[in-house]
Amino acid sequence: MNEEIEKLIVKFLNRNISIEEEAVLEDWLDNPLHEQIFADYVQIHHVIHSETLNKENLKQSKERLFLNEEEQENLAVAEKSKTKVFSIEPYIKYAAALLIFGAVTTFFVLNNNEENAAVEITSEDQINIVPGSNKAILTLADGSEIALEETTHYETHEVQVSGSKITYANNATAEIEYNYLTIPRGGQYHIELADGTMVWLNSESQLKYPKNFIEGAVRQVELVYGEAYFDVSPSSKHQGASFKVLNKNQTIEVLGTEFNIKAYTDDENVLTTLVEGVVQVNKGNVKIKLKPGQQSVLDKLSKNVAVKYVDVASEVSWKDGVFSFKGKPLEEIMKTISRWYDVEVVFEDESLKDVSFKGVFRKGKSLEDILSIMKSTSINHYKIEGNIITIK
Repeated sequence: MNEEIEKLIVKFLNRNISIEEEAVLEDWLDNPLHEQIFADYVQIHHVIHSETLNKENLKQSKERLFLNEEEQENLAVAEKSKTKVFSIEPYIKYAAALLIFGAVTTFFVLNNNEENAAVEITSEDQINIVPGSNKAILTLADGSEIALEETTHYETHEVQVSGSKITYANNATAEIEYNYLTIPRGGQYHIELADGTMVWLNSESQLKYPKNFIEGAVRQVELVYGEAYFDVSPSSKHQGASFKVLNKNQTIEVLGTEFNIKAYTDDENVLTTLVEGVVQVNKGNVKIKLKPGQQSVLDKLSKNVAVKYVDVASEVSWKDGVFSFKGKPLEEIMKTISRWYDVEVVFEDESLKDVSFKGVFRKGKSLEDILSIMKSTSINHYKIEGNIITIK
């Protein structure tokens, strides 16, 4: 590997790569062998900056990076011949590191069934379906609305809006006023609350929150619907005041942590995933404390709550510009895609909803690029008419 590419990988991992440099890196990553080299760099970078150390993976990554290109290619062929079934596991694991350092530059897709048919894409009505962007509607306490776009700049003594983020000043008062931030389909936005808590909102989501907090009192917001990632300012900085996230289905109580809540109105379950720290999920008389890596699954119909360990990177990668699907059913995947690209998805063959797919891709990819990636499933045909995708 030449020195220039190595520099580009390091710049990417440190989030200071230019658009032109990223294009060069992405071209280089078109080679499957280069994808593994990139993944090894990510693994080592992650270990350096993480408390979690997988010594065996680190050792293997270092060894591969000291091989020349011919030796790396021979190793890749040898590893491939060991099994006919490819695994996305290492790629998703390495991509987890990028939750700290930014979005994955390219996508990694491995076919777990080499005999699957290729996807045919038909577009009868040519329409430019573009990826989502940073946009939202800010509703102030008096009911007035402000449309937020990439170019929006708005500032008062209480709030500052610039591009993709809203920042509130810490003006502690005895009176609380609430604002709403509504993210449409095809949008996303980032907000810093008055207490310093960071919230990332996904497409088709709404957050109700106070524009100020009373010092020492419980800090409370409401995820009205949709998906949000919270990085909560510790209670120790706010006279021990806890932080609560309300949802019509449950309440999350926090002391200072990072977690993700997925509570879309058209989903059967509400998912709460803990990245670090401790949260307590409250549903009626049921109180469940989650550990890092665990996810609570609340069945909205039965009201039952189950807890399981999940691949956290796959669950929360959306906030950093990556969609990571680890054996997810196609129905769930297409819901995510429909929200981000603001399209409607119709399954002509209902049985295809349960088809699983493994892959990681950037949210900036075009819709047709994403559909072509899905040739690793058993789907035979897509049809695009306007903003409607029919899966046959």
